Amino acid sequence: MSIVGSGNVATHLALAFYAAGCNIRQVLSRSFDHAQALAVRVGARPTNRSAELDEDIDVCLLCVGDDALYDLALDLRLPHSIVIHTSGTTPATVLKGISSRYGVVWSPQTFIRDIAMDYARLPLCIEGSTLQVESQIEALVRQVSPCIYRLGLEERRKAHLAAVMVSNFVNAINATAQEYMQEAGLDYEMLRPLAEQTLRKWDYGDLWAQQTGPARRRDEKTLVTQRRMLADNPRLLQLYDLLTEIIQEK
Repeated sequence: MSIVGSGNVATHLALAFYAAGCNIRQVLSRSFDHAQALAVRVGARPTNRSAELDEDIDVCLLCVGDDALYDLALDLRLPHSIVIHTSGTTPATVLKGISSRYGVVWSPQTFIRDIAMDYARLPLCIEGSTLQVESQIEALVRQVSPCIYRLGLEERRKAHLAAVMVSNFVNAINATAQEYMQEAGLDYEMLRPLAEQTLRKWDYGDLWAQQTGPARRRDEKTLVTQRRMLADNPRLLQLYDLLTEIIQEK
């Protein structure tokens, strides 16, 4: 296997496949130092030149941004490889000029290079250019995790959008709350048990049925008070009003 990329996704997937016993032969990155840093961790050879990728490699995993995928599609030719990208929104067919066998391995997970994760619980969404290729990709990723989903492009895009809501949007809201508490001279850590309890609601089914708070109770006195508290922060007030409306519509 070759890994193209050296960022968050590339690092975690390289480590996951390496831990599963896969032979990582090469790591390609635009920065040789970055390629070398990852290659050392998985026993691979680093390079920053796409022309140096072994053409006889069985699998080439492209862990790069969406724009870079289109550049690689013009640059790489790996006719003997299964070529896989890791994008949640890009069609698999962007790779068909690189190889006749191509596909996708995408995970609805947030990857941070230096934060360890349990790869055995990593959900992996796959797609292949043919049923045979898809089965080969499934056999590959099953070495890492049993949590496998076969998704076409539109399904993957919808899952990606939902993942943005669950992770990126929620983190942005939490970060905003953190700033708000810090500005008020309050310890944000007091909210950690609340965040953890909110996450545990996943274990009980319908999340709307477990909605609490002043908007759910239609506690107008509290809503008016909190809106006044946000009067000097129009963007946060807009977010507060929108989420209140969404909750009350349910």
